[in-house]
Amino acid sequence: MREAIQSALKRFEELERLLSDPSVLADGKQVKVYARELSALKPLVEAGRELERVQSQIRGTEELLSGGDTHPEMTSLVATELQELKAKAGALERQLEGLILEEDPEGEKSVIVEIRSGTGGAEASLFAADLFRMYSRYAAQQPWKIEPMSMSSTEVGGFKEVIFAVEGKSVYKRLKFERGVHRVQRVPETEASGRIHTSTVTVAILPQAEEVEVEIDPKELRIDVFRSSGPGGQSVNTSDSAVRITHLPTGMVVSCQDERSQLKNKAKGMKVLRARLLELKSQELSALRTSERRAQIGTGDRSEKIRTYNFPDRRVTDHRINLTSHRLEEILNGELDELIRPLMEAERQARLGASK
Repeated sequence: MREAIQSALKRFEELERLLSDPSVLADGKQVKVYARELSALKPLVEAGRELERVQSQIRGTEELLSGGDTHPEMTSLVATELQELKAKAGALERQLEGLILEEDPEGEKSVIVEIRSGTGGAEASLFAADLFRMYSRYAAQQPWKIEPMSMSSTEVGGFKEVIFAVEGKSVYKRLKFERGVHRVQRVPETEASGRIHTSTVTVAILPQAEEVEVEIDPKELRIDVFRSSGPGGQSVNTSDSAVRITHLPTGMVVSCQDERSQLKNKAKGMKVLRARLLELKSQELSALRTSERRAQIGTGDRSEKIRTYNFPDRRVTDHRINLTSHRLEEILNGELDELIRPLMEAERQARLGASK
């Protein structure tokens, strides 16, 4: 813990110096990144400094007691003070442990959410729409802001794919547990025999990246424009406002046609591309950190089946922590904290175990 505190203090002081450097202050985007990191470190640094102060007082008080020249009545007062100081130090240590375990450099970020229908055809696309509605209602409760980025709808009212931004405080800290495969078991409205079908939907949660975090060389991009289309491929616009961005080094392709403005679609597409590139970079770093993998709830891979929604039994099961709830309707209406809070606690316990 001492190493973690010293590391945080060193970085905190470095950030303070950077934020007083005129060359840094001239770059508003860089200032925003540094200021956010400084704010995230402040509670840990303040508690660490207070612990050092209390520990210094404890050492001084112990030296006073060990002198043996103090009046008996004064000795009793000093001993009582020592007990109080040790109790305060213990509380600060527990506070610091919690801050260190919860430390996540991406936790406070807004996110890009990508929902895609998987196996199950039309039923999967309908469940993709259900999940989009669930996250929209959960966001409204926080409150967070939802910004649609790209939608590919189906004739039955579902989504082949829906991409949207969720912006606000501590978004990634909570929604990161939603990444993976969501499985639904229910009887489709079109199924005359009443047989239960199993379908899947994939959810990706990508922390949004600042431009200074992910530098993209315009020469490495191919940008194509086309006419936006709706369900079945019919044209819904008379101008080439839709944008397709290809990142040549990685082969990543982002399309955006939600806006009527080509410039707005390009800006949204670049936001999605930066988030995907940051996720790729994070995955590469995570592969090198054994302790981080041990502390992870699930694999974090979008191919992992994380949850089953069983409509006949009104049951939702999260397979990573073996948690089952029979409040399926409430959860789909946005009451996600019933699942997210236990996942956050499981992650905290896993981090505690990985740090020992």
